[in-house]
Amino acid sequence: MQSHTPLREFTLRGVLLGALITLAFTAANVYLGLKVGLTFASAIPAAVISMALLYKFQDSNILENNLVQTQASAAGTLSSVIFVIPGLVMTGLWSGFPFWQTALICAAGGTLGVLYTIPLRRVMVVQSQLPYPEGVAAAEVLRVGDAQRHTESADAARRSGSMRELGWGTGMAALFGLLSGGLRVLGDAVTFWIPAGPAVLRISTGFSPALLAAGYLMGMAAGMAVLLGVALCWFVIVPWLTAAAAHVDGQALPALAVQVWSQKAKFAGAGVIAVSALWALITLAGPIAAAMRAQPARALPAAAGQEARRDETDVDMPRSWMLIIGAMALCVLFLVVNHFIGTHMPALHAGERYGLSALCVVFAAIFGFLVAAACGYMAGLVGSSASPISGIGIIATVLMGVSLLALSWLVPAFRTTLAGHLGVVLVLFMVSVILAMAAISNDNLQDLKTGYLVGATPWRQQMVLIIGCAVGAVVIPPVLELLYNAYGFAGAMPRPGMDPKLALEAPQANLMTQIANGIFSGSLDWSMLGIGVAIGVAVIALDAVLRKSGRGALPPLAVGLGIYLPPTIGVTLTIGAVLGFAIQRAIKAGEARGGRAWAIAAEERGLLLASGLIVGESLMGLLIAAVIGFSAENAPLALVGDQFSAAHWLGLIYFIALGSIFYRRIIRR
Repeated sequence: MQSHTPLREFTLRGVLLGALITLAFTAANVYLGLKVGLTFASAIPAAVISMALLYKFQDSNILENNLVQTQASAAGTLSSVIFVIPGLVMTGLWSGFPFWQTALICAAGGTLGVLYTIPLRRVMVVQSQLPYPEGVAAAEVLRVGDAQRHTESADAARRSGSMRELGWGTGMAALFGLLSGGLRVLGDAVTFWIPAGPAVLRISTGFSPALLAAGYLMGMAAGMAVLLGVALCWFVIVPWLTAAAAHVDGQALPALAVQVWSQKAKFAGAGVIAVSALWALITLAGPIAAAMRAQPARALPAAAGQEARRDETDVDMPRSWMLIIGAMALCVLFLVVNHFIGTHMPALHAGERYGLSALCVVFAAIFGFLVAAACGYMAGLVGSSASPISGIGIIATVLMGVSLLALSWLVPAFRTTLAGHLGVVLVLFMVSVILAMAAISNDNLQDLKTGYLVGATPWRQQMVLIIGCAVGAVVIPPVLELLYNAYGFAGAMPRPGMDPKLALEAPQANLMTQIANGIFSGSLDWSMLGIGVAIGVAVIALDAVLRKSGRGALPPLAVGLGIYLPPTIGVTLTIGAVLGFAIQRAIKAGEARGGRAWAIAAEERGLLLASGLIVGESLMGLLIAAVIGFSAENAPLALVGDQFSAAHWLGLIYFIALGSIFYRRIIRR
């Protein structure tokens, strides 16, 4: 085997830089995910920042940059475990986030997710025609940056411009976060209620820069799908349920509508999300099975008279390493699960506890592998950002809940232990592990595609992915603890007297907790879930027709999110998508005059500005959370109270100005 390149790839400074970028992006993703139920793909921003910083070293190169973005993107992706793990606080089991339990389930699940996708690399990355949108884009960013190193002045200008755009986005979003969440002089949303007989209609929008950027990155098709979900929810489902609901004396219609949405209508969104994820798995089952069958058992021999082409660019982690690391991860997972069961189910004897722990780990390992294959394929098909990780979590919650419920009926020793609350918390605990596997596998193949395109060494990338999981696992628990103590979660406040309006939604965790509770208590509203499934089937059919005719797409999962998430989130995402559509049209029109180079630079400015908006608001939110936590006051920085009625209009003005600046900076000459 020969070395494919003399360039240094795996370096200590690269690992340290990746860890630093990991801190920022993991914290930002945790905050964004708890607030709105969405996370952002960090591979491309990490690649840009890595280039800007590593280029200060004369001996840095594209392969070292690639490993930095690989590590940072893995850790940022691992933050998807927040889609379920806050449920353990919402159920009252935890009063915070125990560091070692939280970190170890994140690390063990993430490591298994990396290992599960290694056998799929050659067939899904090298041999397949899957587009891998984020992976290809990240490779292009790395290539362009490396090519421009040959012109020092151009390289310096480009790096300076890249950091300036990222700084602009970060600064504008951080300023909004300070003025709205800290000083309270800007409102963060506006809502209008329209009476309609015994019901009421709702029109809302938020002013979040991070949501604007998330919508911009999401794209027009997904934005319109979210808007459709919002319209179905607040113009059809909620008015219908509100008109049929029993009115409490003195309760205003808007309050009743919000109550109906929270307790019933959201489950329709859950039904859409679940059937959308299930449909994705069904449609991908055939291609995944075919890809697995087509994978060669060993490397093909070289043709006669030709040198073997198998070099370091085609070497995965050795099988012995995989077995050792996998066994260690499973052992850690077993010990953590056994400790969890022993702590919260002390009535079980040692043998029963070990048996239940082993069954849970086996279920997670088997289902996690299936999820890893599905998520890896979905990421290659539609991109990591559009892959329905939360839908996978819902399916895992239902399957795990039904399995444990059946186990409690079949095994007398588990009948009282797994019934009710204890069964719910065990489901949430295990689903958090499965979600870690799903999230990492969703990102892993995307990173390996980037490495394949730039000539990286697969086994080094795979080792760095595991390092990224370890770093992210250490970062996630304290960030969760900080945010929970500062804001609380919807329905779960750490101390009395806190403002529920400031509570983080944690929408997926709330939903999965409700589903698990409903399964064990028998109170799950299957009718609303059924309505959601029917809506999901109709949207899937419409999406298929649109795609076949070439008229666009209507992602079903996005429709479900529009129903499930508050309209202040959904509408803001749509505004960001519309802004992105307008910017793309302006870039295409300007390409005729400015050339392809100008268009590429404009698209990069948009990416960096959007990334800055997300990171800026998220980090300012964390900073304010720290101030709130240390002061033990709900609004220690507030200059005005809730009675300051101009806040909403000032927030709207800032939001419009932000959108205008965003547009102009991207398409400027």
